[in-house]
Amino acid sequence: MAQFETRPVVGSTTVDQATFDAGLRSHMLRVYNYMASGLALSGIVALLVYSVPALNAIFIKHFMLANGREVATLTILGWIAILAPIGLILLTSFRANTMSVTTTKAIYWAIVALNGIGFTLLIYRYTGVSLARTFFITAAAFAALSLYGYTTKRSLSGLGTFLFMGLIGILIAGVVNIFVQSTMLHFLISAAGVLIFAGFTAYDTQTIKEQYAESWGSDAQEKIAIFGALNLYLDFVNLFQLLLSLIGDRD
Repeated sequence: MAQFETRPVVGSTTVDQATFDAGLRSHMLRVYNYMASGLALSGIVALLVYSVPALNAIFIKHFMLANGREVATLTILGWIAILAPIGLILLTSFRANTMSVTTTKAIYWAIVALNGIGFTLLIYRYTGVSLARTFFITAAAFAALSLYGYTTKRSLSGLGTFLFMGLIGILIAGVVNIFVQSTMLHFLISAAGVLIFAGFTAYDTQTIKEQYAESWGSDAQEKIAIFGALNLYLDFVNLFQLLLSLIGDRD
């Protein structure tokens, strides 16, 4: 009796399942390598700005409160540095199809390096033990959520709109809380944010898989890997900072 092998269809091409799976694993490994390297670069930049006086003076401003406690905040250049990634992310959104791989890489490394400047403030605000503990908790949670997004057969596409609406909601609530300074609202924003970025982690991982299938055999796969790494990087750092606000110990 003749036996028939089911082969995945990517784009308009039918490929061998083993070939497709091997390519997908290689693609996901490339994405995670970019993401991990981005996190490492952000951490290195944060430590350099914190420990090198010349860099610290450029981006960090120190002043004393009436009770004698020293507080660190950003200089004008520091604010420019942490706001610049927003512009770069918008640029990649509008020009993703026309940018070269080299330009895409340069923008990615610029974003993660600039983010590191903002992370310097976390070193001042939280204890070292608290930062390390929260980082490992975030890493474990991220790994589990990303694995779920990679392995689940259930489509998570319906989550996208819901998660985006939730993100807009907590951003608006965050702006409101700047004026009302409510501890309870801050807690609710952080808790909701953790749930939202947990969902984004699984959703973005599955999206990366789907984009890989759609771009099979094209020259766009390297760019897609970088964009995928950027999304996962942002999921991770937002999850980390929100968890830190919930369970971190203030210095």
